[in-house]
Amino acid sequence: MSSRMAALSLYRRSLKLALDWSVHRDVWRGQALYIRSLFEKNRAVTDPRLQRALLKETEKLLEKWKHPDPYIPPTAPGGSKYERNLQVPNLDPPPPLKF
Repeated sequence: MSSRMAALSLYRRSLKLALDWSVHRDVWRGQALYIRSLFEKNRAVTDPRLQRALLKETEKLLEKWKHPDPYIPPTAPGGSKYERNLQVPNLDPPPPLKF
């Protein structure tokens, strides 16, 4: 995976992690702007060793700040409403064929 793709993945994961900690969007938006500024600050880094070090440091921070009970949308797998209103299967035998 290229360092650009890894950085984009970490950026997305950090935004989702921030959403786990603050449910209200107005609070989360301020945190998202701060996260964006951190990523923009290191955007011009071209040294591969320094890029790898920054990516590892970001991975460690994400692991450190991981939420113990992350938010799961209710209709997603593991959510409180997942597969709540499934259709009842039809268990009647099919009618006999007439010739």
